[in-house]
Amino acid sequence: MIIEIAGHAFTAVFEERKSPKTCAIFRKAMPFAGEIVHVRWSGEGVWIPLGDRDFAVEYEDATSYPAPGQILLYPKGKSETEILIAYGCVRFASKAGTLAGNHFATITSDLDKLREIGVATLWEGKKSILFKA
Repeated sequence: MIIEIAGHAFTAVFEERKSPKTCAIFRKAMPFAGEIVHVRWSGEGVWIPLGDRDFAVEYEDATSYPAPGQILLYPKGKSETEILIAYGCVRFASKAGTLAGNHFATITSDLDKLREIGVATLWEGKKSILFKA
């Protein structure tokens, strides 16, 4: 999978073995376009707020502490649906408290550039994102 953020292309892999249902649902939604904004409570990450969107998937391989490059889908619950991308230290949370999201993909290239874009999102604001096969 290719993920384009602010004009930069990253290579990523689906975590099929750990989150097969989430991967299948997300593949069906691709190409998936949106905008990232910097997280408010979680640390060094960006997120795509998705409101009431329902991917109709349960928790699988859920974590609150993703490593840099890991991508989580929070499938609705005590907070809105969202996708989180860690670029540094993250403790996934919302105004409702700690969350856990399905780790369904991992960026495998240019993590230094991902950090650069993450920090720029903090200081400059939202950036475009596109997930494609």
